[in-house]
Amino acid sequence: MSARYVQPLRILVQCAFLVFMVWLGLLFYRFVQVVSFESMGAVAVRPDGIDGFLPISGLLGTALWIRGGGINSIHPAAVIIFITVILVSLLLRRSFCSWICPVAVLSETAWKGGFRLVRRNLRLPAWLDVAMRSLKYLLMLFFIYFIAIAMSTDALTMFIQSDYHKIADVRLMNFFLHISPLVLGIILVLVALSIVLRNPFCRYLCPYGALLGLVATLSPLRVTRNTDRCVSCGVCSQVCPTYIDVMHKTSVTSPECIGCWRCISHCRFNEALSMRAVRRYAVPGLVFAALVVLLFWGGSMVGKLNGHWHSSISLEEYVRLLGK
Repeated sequence: MSARYVQPLRILVQCAFLVFMVWLGLLFYRFVQVVSFESMGAVAVRPDGIDGFLPISGLLGTALWIRGGGINSIHPAAVIIFITVILVSLLLRRSFCSWICPVAVLSETAWKGGFRLVRRNLRLPAWLDVAMRSLKYLLMLFFIYFIAIAMSTDALTMFIQSDYHKIADVRLMNFFLHISPLVLGIILVLVALSIVLRNPFCRYLCPYGALLGLVATLSPLRVTRNTDRCVSCGVCSQVCPTYIDVMHKTSVTSPECIGCWRCISHCRFNEALSMRAVRRYAVPGLVFAALVVLLFWGGSMVGKLNGHWHSSISLEEYVRLLGK
């Protein structure tokens, strides 16, 4: 079966997760409104999945967990989701970036729209592209060092238990609801750049993506080129959103590969390109898509079953914290 069906399937999965995340955001907004104004008779239920928007909290909690402090009860879902995304990347490359992440969905929509308008996307000179890509790794090292390494176990515990961290979710929501002119300007610039460049934020600035890319280099799955079938037409390299020169590789090991299947889907000769486990066993697109969804969903189910999902912050404490 042709792999061309994978792209419509990926877009469907992207849209489904995007709608789900918007729904989570609306539920959380209603929760904050009810708690803030202590609305009489209204039911205030915090959607724990909102912790997925707190990757720094997830890193904090994971660092404490690795040190033997257990999974904290403040934002446990943030830890579970963070670990799940790492595992998904380890097994299925950076598929989180191309199948689930809402920022990547919006960025991809923007550059595809730009391509339809002018029939091309700009590309930075190679030297500048490499220099800019190093920024996300520097940001990644900054967060990992100051959170996972430099902070003592006691300091991690104190910060996680602090009032500031307890309402990190509310602070993030208010950050965007009451956005400053400077931040709005930066976002608009990134949106404009996303129309002419392919995924500029993901490619140059996202420390989360940098970490997932490094983890993904250990993945058993890789895009593999059959040199006997390949006619070196170059289409695979042209459609790659991260500009990997797929045509001249037998196996794609780059941390920039986001597992989007665009190169495989656009290959004009069947099976010249495929996703393979340990370079031998072909993985069908439908199986890959199912694994992405099931592993990501399964992580949250494991967290729920183990009692590491629901925040221990009571409604009364939320009222106190939001009333400050």
